[in-house]
Amino acid sequence: MNFKHYNQNQLVLFPYSFEELIPDNHPVRIVNDILERINIDPLLKAYSKEGNPSYHPVMMLKVMVFAYMNNIYSSRKIEKALRENINFMWLSNMSIVDHNTVNRFRAHKLEAAFKDIFSQVVLLLAEEGLVSLKQVFVDGTKIEAQANRYTFVWANAIKTNKEKMLRQLEDLWKYAQSVAREEDKDPEPPEFKEISKEKIQQTVENINAKLKGSGGKTDSDKKAKAKLNYIKNNFEKNLDKYEAQEAILKERNSYSKTDEDATFMRMKDDHMQNGQLKPAYNAQISTENQIIVNYTIHQQTNDFNTLEHHLKNFEKLYGEKRLAELEELTADAGYGSEQNYELLEQNNITPYVKYNTFDKEQDAHYQAKHKTFSKENLHYNQEKDYYVCAMGQKMEKTHVSTRKTKTDYPQKLSHYQAKNCDGCPIRGVCHSSKENRSVERNHHLEQYKEKIRELLNSQEGIKKRRQRSVEVEPVFAHLKHCNNFKRFTLKGLKKVELEFGLHALAHNLRKKVAYRRQLFLFPKH
Repeated sequence: MNFKHYNQNQLVLFPYSFEELIPDNHPVRIVNDILERINIDPLLKAYSKEGNPSYHPVMMLKVMVFAYMNNIYSSRKIEKALRENINFMWLSNMSIVDHNTVNRFRAHKLEAAFKDIFSQVVLLLAEEGLVSLKQVFVDGTKIEAQANRYTFVWANAIKTNKEKMLRQLEDLWKYAQSVAREEDKDPEPPEFKEISKEKIQQTVENINAKLKGSGGKTDSDKKAKAKLNYIKNNFEKNLDKYEAQEAILKERNSYSKTDEDATFMRMKDDHMQNGQLKPAYNAQISTENQIIVNYTIHQQTNDFNTLEHHLKNFEKLYGEKRLAELEELTADAGYGSEQNYELLEQNNITPYVKYNTFDKEQDAHYQAKHKTFSKENLHYNQEKDYYVCAMGQKMEKTHVSTRKTKTDYPQKLSHYQAKNCDGCPIRGVCHSSKENRSVERNHHLEQYKEKIRELLNSQEGIKKRRQRSVEVEPVFAHLKHCNNFKRFTLKGLKKVELEFGLHALAHNLRKKVAYRRQLFLFPKH
């Protein structure tokens, strides 16, 4: 038998060079090339000039990004790769970094400077023609937080408990009044509408005085005193707890006790596959050619409240000039609101953004599916600004009201009412109000809908709608399923944003690798 020579103890004249062992088109070289070209001054600010020398931040950044490109997120696994993986050895120049150092770099050094690094990389990709930053596709997904799934605080529960405390105070007050002598009754009993420490103290003192005056000999009196002692010992403490919880909640409806920045959201594909509420964050991205050009992390459960902050972040990343050059934004119906249409109009961005009923309207029988006498089936005279009811009666405008959304955005509503519905043969099926038939109309929103409808049904609009499903949604699918990024490993809004940013940067560099390979296989002539 004939074998090739094998001798582990074979001496070599010169040691092997990693440079020779790594192919020219290997992804690690692309990571090295891109990150060598960026300005790391923002990252250097996180380092002290005193103390022992630190590992070079560029080396640490290269290692961290390349690790995320290879689905290595654990600091211990990164340390292991630096000891065993030739690509990591080449990047680090054989530096063996302890896992604690890796964690400190990710959690403390990188946080403040990362978005600047991310924007620089995207601008380098723009120079190569991979993105233009003039048209983006926006979408969001919910990613589970690194938090206990069953330790939660709900805003409604706090409200209910505070109301229960008020009812207990009021009931005990009424009982104290009933057993007190007539002359001792308080002519001005306290108002039990809002609870506070002062009200608790004042009410407890008054109730205690009245119960003492009654003698407190009956079983009912003893029970009342026991309740009073419970209130004295627990109510103020509980109120402090509820106020602290409300300070954490702010505008949210819930949070997790083990990650207070996480909000409970209904997941489409949670770990139990049953659609339960889980502590999570709402991740928003803007893509172009499946490259992530902007990302933000939100605590809101819906998408339409996130767009303003998302656009502001785009401006922070690339400046006012780049925002002014942004021409088009495409998104699904989750972003279709009057406030968002106005925001995009103010920034001169063409909105290929559906409103909530757009897809239904594409059905030829959409109008027929409405109730016969619904507002959608009433004739509206735009020129003279009035409605016509099913019996041909004019419904003149009566007044204009303003309604604020949850984000304090003011909506102007025009109200129309028929003059006389008495004796109408179809009144019973037309409306159930005791008054004359009335309808309301948001003219500003209807104008936006008309423009959007025209845009989306144009040739370019149809193209954008088709493109959106293959542009932004596959990015989330790749992150979640190919990279197994279904749950954050860090806690807190800022650290979660950094973690998602690392995934986004790694994704972008993977796309650059893919485009380079495509260019190699199919060169342009």
